[in-house]
Amino acid sequence: MADRCLSFTGTAPGRFLTRRLGLPRPAVLKRWSPERPDLEGGLLHLTAGASALVRLAPVLARTGLGPDDTGRPAAVVLDATGVRDVDGLAGVHAALHPVVRSVATGGRVVVLGAPLDPADHHQAAAQQALEGFTRSLGKEIGGGRTANLVRLTDARAAESTLRFLLSPRSAYVSGQVIATGGQDATAPDDWNRPLAGRTALVTGAARGIGEAVAGTLAREGARVVVLDVPRAEQDARHVAERLGGTALPLDITAADAAARIAEALPDGLDVLVHNAGVTRDRRLANMPADLWHAVLDVNLGSVLRTTDALLSAGTLKPGGRIVATASIAGIAGNTGQTNYGASKAGITGLVRSLAPRALAGHGVTVNAVAPGFIETRMTAAVPLLIREAGRRMNSLAQGGLPADVAETTAWLAHPASGAVNGQVVRVCGQSMLGA
Repeated sequence: MADRCLSFTGTAPGRFLTRRLGLPRPAVLKRWSPERPDLEGGLLHLTAGASALVRLAPVLARTGLGPDDTGRPAAVVLDATGVRDVDGLAGVHAALHPVVRSVATGGRVVVLGAPLDPADHHQAAAQQALEGFTRSLGKEIGGGRTANLVRLTDARAAESTLRFLLSPRSAYVSGQVIATGGQDATAPDDWNRPLAGRTALVTGAARGIGEAVAGTLAREGARVVVLDVPRAEQDARHVAERLGGTALPLDITAADAAARIAEALPDGLDVLVHNAGVTRDRRLANMPADLWHAVLDVNLGSVLRTTDALLSAGTLKPGGRIVATASIAGIAGNTGQTNYGASKAGITGLVRSLAPRALAGHGVTVNAVAPGFIETRMTAAVPLLIREAGRRMNSLAQGGLPADVAETTAWLAHPASGAVNGQVVRVCGQSMLGA
């Protein structure tokens, strides 16, 4: 369903009325397209204090953004990795205060921070302060602009992350704190088709967000396996044919699901995207056990079983990527969704626990995306007032699109994203609810 408010506020009467009444004024987001793969404008590179990074400038030069010479930068990168105390935080204000109003509509602000030093509580306090600063900036900057914080030690290992955040692909990702480690991040032969020669399996891919994820991974060069329940086989085959992939009709909760996936992929798997999910909403007092079990089994139980089995069997190759789907409901909770919220919070626990062990034992990273209000057929059926609240209660004052989740998933699946592990990235326009 079209967002009429978004369309109306783009007109002269809409701008006048929303300004007079103090209503949300969403800006049309500048998303990726083949015609416009990069942000339009230059990049302003600032530093607060002494930088703790080396070789940052060459990485930024490869993002597709040249130095800003207009005074209206499309992106601002503030290197605050050298901030170690409260006095150093003054440099953050001094750097961004004069330029924040000049950032172009739909632009990006990326703050670079360092990991918290457990042996230096002054440094830890100053670096943690960057999180509150960046989240607050994201909520006030407006105009379709985003603000995110990246904690890093090696600029080269964070290149895929910086390319993502400084591009139209991250249009609905704001207020996030992303940590990158020191793991090897192998640059692809072709940054435009980084998944060429790789195989990706997406569950629940016959429609909605799953279909968008499958399409984006195929665009990035992957051979995609479109998995969905047998009753959606026809839709799955249509999607697979369009993408040049294959369909796998399968109930992911079946006892032999992992064995059948392994059988269908004798040459192994590079990217596993756990997207399949169901809702069976009802308040706990009115929820029978079968509705509880159905949601927990599809959204969490099947993810745990399948992941364990595919890792143990070696189906997931070294350098592989697992991306699971969490949700804002698992972070902030939703009335009538104790089962769904529990299942999605469980995904977060899975990611944080498994990520270091999967990387150490199998060379596989484990991350999750946590969508907020995404415009799908399911949300189109939500009552009007609830739907409007879901759309507006985020810093960008609008719902996201399946493509926003897909672009974030593709970044986590990227071969150069090996330094991104154990992260749960919200794709919610910086929802006003939850951390």
